[in-house]
Amino acid sequence: MSSFSFSDALLAWFDLHGRHDLPWQVVDNPYQVWVSEIMLQQTQVKTVLQYFARFVQRFPTVEDLGQASWDDVAPYWAGLGYYARARNLHKAAAIVAQQGHFPTSLEEWMALPGIGRSTAGALMSLGLRQYGVIMDGNVKRVLARFFAIENDLSKPIHERALWQLAEQLCPEQRNHDYTQAIMDLGATICTPKKPLCLYCPMQQHCKAHQQGLETELPYKKPKKAVPVKSAQVMVLQCQDQWLWLQRPNSGLWGGLWSLPIYDDGTELTRTTQMLGLKPNSNSAQISHSFTHFTWLLEAICFHVEPEQKEHIAIELSGTWYTPQKATQMGLPTAMKKLISAL
Repeated sequence: MSSFSFSDALLAWFDLHGRHDLPWQVVDNPYQVWVSEIMLQQTQVKTVLQYFARFVQRFPTVEDLGQASWDDVAPYWAGLGYYARARNLHKAAAIVAQQGHFPTSLEEWMALPGIGRSTAGALMSLGLRQYGVIMDGNVKRVLARFFAIENDLSKPIHERALWQLAEQLCPEQRNHDYTQAIMDLGATICTPKKPLCLYCPMQQHCKAHQQGLETELPYKKPKKAVPVKSAQVMVLQCQDQWLWLQRPNSGLWGGLWSLPIYDDGTELTRTTQMLGLKPNSNSAQISHSFTHFTWLLEAICFHVEPEQKEHIAIELSGTWYTPQKATQMGLPTAMKKLISAL
C-alpha cells in the first residue's frame, strides 16, 4: 500500500470521525497548540481538558507566560504531574517572549527547553500549519501494528527506522489534518488495549490485523515490579495553619509546595525532639503511585503553640499557610490526598 493511499484513507476517516473541536484546534494559535502539546505528553486528553482552559485564561499569550514568575505558574499545573514539563515550558516561553516571535523551523523549536523532535514536528504542523512529522505513542502504535513491526522500538536503531516510515507516509498536503488524524486514530481506534479494528480505515491493509498480532504490538518490555517506598510526613499545626516547604526546582514535584517529608523515621524523631514537639493522636496514611515507584506516606501531626511558630519556620525554612491557601499555590496530588485524609 503506497504512502498516498495510507494518508488518503486516514484523512477520509478523519473528516468523518476525527476530533475537530478540541479547544486548541478551534483557534489558529501556535501558543495554545504548544501548551496543549506539552500538557498531552504523558497525559490523556480528558485530563488535559480540565487544565488547559484555566491555564490559557490565566496566561493568554506566550508573553504572559514568559513574564510570569514560577510561583504564579505552578498552581495552574499542580496535579498534572511531570512538573519538569511545566518548568521547561515556562523557561521556553520566556525565551520566545524575549525573541518576539515563534520559532519558524524544526531546529529552532528543538533548541528550546523541553522540546524534542516529535513535539517540534507537532508545533510545525499543528501550530504553524507547515510540514511536520510526529512520533508520539499513538503514532508508534499505529505504525508498529500497520507494518507488524516486532522490534523493540525503545532501541535507537529501530526508532530511526520508524521515523523513516513516518516521514514516507506523511503528506505535504493537509499536513496538519494528517498529524491530528494519526493521533486520533491511535487514541480512539488503535488503542493500547482492545483496539477497535472493525472501525479502522487501515484494517484491510494492517499486517498486525492479518496476523492476529494487534494486541501483541508494539513490543513491550516485560514490566519490572514497581518498588514500594515508605516515608513519614510531618504535619505541624498551629490553629488553622500548617507548615509548608517549597520543593527544590529540580527533582520530584519541582517548585511545588509540600509538607516536610522524612524517608528515615529517626530523622523525623531527631527533628521533632530538637523543636521540642510531641505527636498528637491524629495521623493518616495514603498511598500514591508514580511511574517508577509507589509511595506509602504516613502523616504524623504535631501541635504548635503560636509563640513557637516563627522559630520553627526559621529552623525548617518553611512558611505557615492554611491548607486552602497552600492548595491555591500549587500542591502535588499526594499532598491533596493527605489534606483530605486528616
